[in-house]
Amino acid sequence: MSATPDEKGIHQWRHVDQFPEQLKKYWFQRFKIWEQYDRGIWMTEDAWFGVTPEPIANKIAAHIAESAPKEKTVIVDAFAGVGGNAIALARSGRWERVFAIEKDPKTMKCAKHNAEIYGVSSKIFWLDGDCFDAINRFAGNKNVVIFASPPWGGTEYGEDNIFDLTKMQPYNLEKLYKSFNKYSNEVVLYLPRNSDLNQIARYAQDGKKLEVAHYAIMGASKALCVYFGDFRFEEEEQEQEKES
Repeated sequence: MSATPDEKGIHQWRHVDQFPEQLKKYWFQRFKIWEQYDRGIWMTEDAWFGVTPEPIANKIAAHIAESAPKEKTVIVDAFAGVGGNAIALARSGRWERVFAIEKDPKTMKCAKHNAEIYGVSSKIFWLDGDCFDAINRFAGNKNVVIFASPPWGGTEYGEDNIFDLTKMQPYNLEKLYKSFNKYSNEVVLYLPRNSDLNQIARYAQDGKKLEVAHYAIMGASKALCVYFGDFRFEEEEQEQEKES
């Protein structure tokens, strides 16, 4: 696409000399983050810290698609950002509707533009506003899966061997789980790779396990997803078949 952003704070960086010095490392990773970066991806400066790299977003989308209960036909990306995860979810073809919530207008504008680049703009329903308010529209809808990639509070989470999820800012694990579990039993949280698994395990339902999957690029773990609810993965199904 040839469109260029016409609003301050939205960027379409095409050359390394245009890139902010403090973000230079992301310039060299841009094709790992967006395979179609050169087609005119729009970004804000802050978005580089939170966007899910495309290979990871695609893998997460595939895992959710294959493991979510078949009767679930709607998925909500609660923290859409510049669209990385919402685009991957829409491209999976699994969902009748993909909703993406974002409260920052400039970030939302980037997300809509980037969805056009990937050819899925018509498959995503965009919701402006705070996710904890916008999610209310799904009350009583039993067909919903909620995916949430919340902010982690800057880069400080990487300083500890085990990250305390009670201190995650601006929303801790309890806030996230309780807020979204009211609207769906199936919730997927995208969290720091060094998250405290003991804290996560406290939210397991009686008699059930929680699925936790690490996602890596070039052998390095970038983050993990916790699958709350009745997700069924292939390995579990194969084990059950062997036992029967």
